[in-house]
Amino acid sequence: MSEQSTKPQQQGFFGNLVFNIAIPVIIMTYASSDEYLGPAWSIVVALAFPLTYGLIELKNTRKVNMFSVLGIISVLLTGGISLLKLPAEYMAIKEAAIPAAIGLAVLITQFTKKPLVKALILNDQIINWDKLNGRLAETNSLELFNKKVAVSSYIVASSFFLSSVLNYGLAKYILVSEPGTTAYTEELGRMTALSYPVIVIPSMVLLIIALVYLFKQISKVTGDPIEDFMHQ
Repeated sequence: MSEQSTKPQQQGFFGNLVFNIAIPVIIMTYASSDEYLGPAWSIVVALAFPLTYGLIELKNTRKVNMFSVLGIISVLLTGGISLLKLPAEYMAIKEAAIPAAIGLAVLITQFTKKPLVKALILNDQIINWDKLNGRLAETNSLELFNKKVAVSSYIVASSFFLSSVLNYGLAKYILVSEPGTTAYTEELGRMTALSYPVIVIPSMVLLIIALVYLFKQISKVTGDPIEDFMHQ
């Protein structure tokens, strides 16, 4: 993959890390006391960063990306639940519902002409689909390949279901203070900080397993090395 194509990915990764995790965590953890922003305003300011970042990404890509939309909805729900001082149970359910919805979408779209798993781990930026489809047609192996894609869909869906369970458990474990208090806001910041190592890393491991599996299956089905079908 070229240096030009890796730079946007690196910028996207660090942008997500800074605006969706680092800045909100710092604000909710250190500025939620009454002498600074207070519990309510610290949540509003903290969530303004991932919300703005998500909207800017939507504007720059000029595509309605399902994950960007879900991220924006998640931020709005977090703010609404927190500002309305709803019980922590609502936050735990929200945290579990988002990845669970994606997992269900992966399974459901597997029975359509455009499985979501292809957009997740085998998108156009990685795979030259024209070349791959041509080779699959030559070897009369499209049906076999689709069966392999189905297996990868189950692996990917399981990663989101795992994330759903871990999200719920983490929220239930950390959010124990009264909603609307400084302590609750600090706990919300702690939950956001821990979500990366506790939730994202295990889920990424499963996604990588699904990607490696599909790469190997492409080589086996076509008889050609995977490099032949990847964008250089």
